[in-house]
Amino acid sequence: MSIHKYLTKKLHGKKKRIGRGYGSCKGGHTVGRGAKGQKARSKVPSGFEGGQIPLYKKIPQIGGFSNPTRKRIAAVTVDRLNAFDAGSEVTPDLLVEKGILKKLPKHGVKLLAKGKLEKKISLKGFSYSKGAEKLIKDSGSKVV
Repeated sequence: MSIHKYLTKKLHGKKKRIGRGYGSCKGGHTVGRGAKGQKARSKVPSGFEGGQIPLYKKIPQIGGFSNPTRKRIAAVTVDRLNAFDAGSEVTPDLLVEKGILKKLPKHGVKLLAKGKLEKKISLKGFSYSKGAEKLIKDSGSKVV
């Protein structure tokens, strides 16, 4: 026997051979499964609830799940920015002050292309769609 195998047996002990008689560490009558019942007699899959619909199958009926990594972005159309004076610098905080948004979302505000921007304003701290960028540039406004 090699020194490695010898040391391994000394440190970790012998592997338990379950259900191979009384002399095999874990043998004999119940073999570590307790006394009687379905789980003592056969392999029962985890999540098994005795024939009742298991919880993991009921979750879609209960209400599914909510994605924890979802990005919460508020969408604002370009035409809503006409509420601001010409030449002013617009930020997401000002949208909340004007009442366009109820509260500032965690992942920011995105401008979407709808309507027309009729005033020259400067926008700071927004993300925007390609169409919204075109509408902003056409009105003479700038994105900082």
